[in-house]
Amino acid sequence: MNRPLIFFALLATLAACQSRPAKVQETPLEAAVTAEEPVAAEPRNQNLQRTIEAEGFSSKGTIEAVTEVPVYSRINEQIVEFNIELGQRIRKGQVVARLSQAALNDRIARGQAELERAEYQYQAVLMGQGYKRNELEQAPEDIRKQARINSGYNLAAASLQQLEHERSYCTITAPLTGAVSRIDATLYSAALPGVALFYIVDTEHLKVCFDVLENELHKFQPGTKIQVISVAWPDEVHPAVISAISPVVEKNGMVHLEATLSPHPHLMPGMTAIVTMGNAG
Repeated sequence: MNRPLIFFALLATLAACQSRPAKVQETPLEAAVTAEEPVAAEPRNQNLQRTIEAEGFSSKGTIEAVTEVPVYSRINEQIVEFNIELGQRIRKGQVVARLSQAALNDRIARGQAELERAEYQYQAVLMGQGYKRNELEQAPEDIRKQARINSGYNLAAASLQQLEHERSYCTITAPLTGAVSRIDATLYSAALPGVALFYIVDTEHLKVCFDVLENELHKFQPGTKIQVISVAWPDEVHPAVISAISPVVEKNGMVHLEATLSPHPHLMPGMTAIVTMGNAG
């Protein structure tokens, strides 16, 4: 046999063996992962998805408060008590802030002194007309009225009454039941008339605002029952009733609607919600 031919044949065989990729042995974990079929992720908000599919209509809306009331001070005084926190629940008539009474108390003291001086002048006017001090009330009413005017008694009495009434403004109470939605004042700052200290949102009266296409408007009228599902609590369905329909179709072909919501601890203004047709049980 020709030795060169045998030598070249052996070299070719060896090169072919080296060019084949080596089989990597899979670990048990890798083999299990490879053999396992992909598992479909469980959809979130299943209740929300089922409701939308069943009703065939849905619209994204926003939960809003029917009423948000600013709380003001009627007088310019320093805030000496202000224990208000964002989100705090407040009852109507509850004391929410107190203002300093120091300046008002000084003015009231001066007012009382002015009233006493005016009363002395009043008596002096009547006594100057011949009435004795212990018989001043026996003078005719028109004479006593003129004496009160001339002595400044009426003006001093009215001023003192106004100051005492202003002192009641130092105690600020909540005008309605709700929750604190925004705070603009701080303890020991000045309370200024016309500048809100904080805001109370009426959480007992909520509404959901949403838009529908013009061709879907026939489905709604005042009193139509709908369902509302908040994004935050997708497993809870809340009933609502259409309360207002905009008389204007927007340029994009949408119509604005509003519906009243029953109060619920999980519902709050600003929440995003999905509106569907039907009546939640």
